[in-house]
Amino acid sequence: MGEEIKEAEDEAGGRVDEGKIRGGGGNSQSREMQISKALSKLLRHAAADAGVKLDGEGYGRLDQVMKWPRLASLKVTFADIQDVVSDSEKQRFSMKPNPALKSPPDPKSEDPSDWVIRANQGHSIVIESAALLVPITLEAGNVPEIVVHGTYFAFYQAIIESGGLKKMGRNHIHMSTGLPEDKQGVISGMRKDAEVLIYVDIQESLKDGGVLWWISDNGVVLTEGDENGVLSTKYFKKVVGRKLDVGTLWEDGEKIAELPESARNIRPPYGKGAASGAGRGNRQQGKK
Repeated sequence: MGEEIKEAEDEAGGRVDEGKIRGGGGNSQSREMQISKALSKLLRHAAADAGVKLDGEGYGRLDQVMKWPRLASLKVTFADIQDVVSDSEKQRFSMKPNPALKSPPDPKSEDPSDWVIRANQGHSIVIESAALLVPITLEAGNVPEIVVHGTYFAFYQAIIESGGLKKMGRNHIHMSTGLPEDKQGVISGMRKDAEVLIYVDIQESLKDGGVLWWISDNGVVLTEGDENGVLSTKYFKKVVGRKLDVGTLWEDGEKIAELPESARNIRPPYGKGAASGAGRGNRQQGKK
């Protein structure tokens, strides 16, 4: 049940009522969400076990993907896949013509074997960052003005005590270029119910070197951290509460204040217990 709830939260971008998951038969979820969840599971985490080969950029043959039992049980059509890829509010997936074909397919082709599909980010299976993502560098001039990681009060202390953000079971620590409610319309990179905002000084990190930064097709900022998989607290530009005012906890790499005891006692979202996370990049730290 816990894993199922986490998957639902991953799609919903926030808390999910356990009762809705237990409702039986998936009837409480839209068909599009069920398909999106299944694609995320396969392309981010389970491709090798399912016998679906991904190329260096994370793409797998769509005809093979659609035969995966979880998708096959939903009787997924090519049109269903197109809808999920084009309508996903977080732009989780990309499709392109199958590069193995001798000649490009008709752009209107609905033959799954003519296409390949990938998840844009969020993998736990090994995908080369350089093949999947665009590097962020000072030289390229593509450094976002805002880089922020969202987590929960219950996990904040574990992050600080461990020395920073960790990628843990995923390939990267996930961050966004703003907040979901911002006018800029941030698509992905942070859960909608995040309680703590950790603003990161990416400029300083790039100047220091030693930490690589990337951006995905759907605008999520990613890093593997240092050689230990950690993004140090020295790069915490500012840490504040999102909706609950807890003051400034961290500024310019220095601790300003402790998290109030009242906030520490706020329970995390359902399904994210002590072993499952400090936000998207840190689900096992206390692990976007």
